[in-house]
Amino acid sequence: MNPQPVRELVYDQLHVSVHVDNESLGRAAAQDAAAVISGAVGQRGIANIIIATGNSQLTFLHSLREMPDIPWPAVNVFHLDEYLHLKPGHPAGFPLFLRQHLLDHVPVGAFFPVPGHASDVEAACRGYELLLRAHPADLCCLGIGENGHLAFNDPPVADFDDPVWVKVVALEETSRRQQVGEGHFASLDAVPARALSLTIPALRSARRMLCLVPERRKAAAVRSTLLGPISTACPASILRQTPHATLYLDRESAAAIL
Repeated sequence: MNPQPVRELVYDQLHVSVHVDNESLGRAAAQDAAAVISGAVGQRGIANIIIATGNSQLTFLHSLREMPDIPWPAVNVFHLDEYLHLKPGHPAGFPLFLRQHLLDHVPVGAFFPVPGHASDVEAACRGYELLLRAHPADLCCLGIGENGHLAFNDPPVADFDDPVWVKVVALEETSRRQQVGEGHFASLDAVPARALSLTIPALRSARRMLCLVPERRKAAAVRSTLLGPISTACPASILRQTPHATLYLDRESAAAIL
């Protein structure tokens, strides 16, 4: 059964689809993602996708791995960001999250994790950018942080015209507190202060962007994204100038705009 939105809205160039709850949001986005993946494989024999991590992505990832007929062996998977020098095997590591919730369940062609443990971090950033440019993304699936970030492009470091596609960033305290609130770390001091992140131009380079934002704790960020100025003060506001993006909300995350 195809989940139907309860509201469909447009803000500048951004299509917004509001669903009854998180489960419906996740299923709807997964169906759209499956269509993009299958279409890319049908046209070129391969699909390159960038996938986000985080609690807000769980219903989507679980629905995506259950979608029928996705040609997973022809899919290359990248992801958005990773903490810098987080202890290997730490349960908050993003590659581990993706393996637990997607990659251990579907036979993807290849997985290219963000190199958060490289000894030469700048070289690792350049190398990952080269990988991304060599595998142009058909699809980027992501969320919005409580401070409006995309990937780990927090307001102090976000740049809509960033000259690089991957960089080391200092994490804003709001982002670090979000990780504690989601249960990934026991305390603020345990959250790394720096991370590697795809930049906003890298994210927007994908042919399609699907942005999934459930839960009431994201309502203020959604309001800033859709009703505030287009500014790096709310990095997600750039989605309103991204016609190939769709924003999926549930009633709770959309509460401040409806």
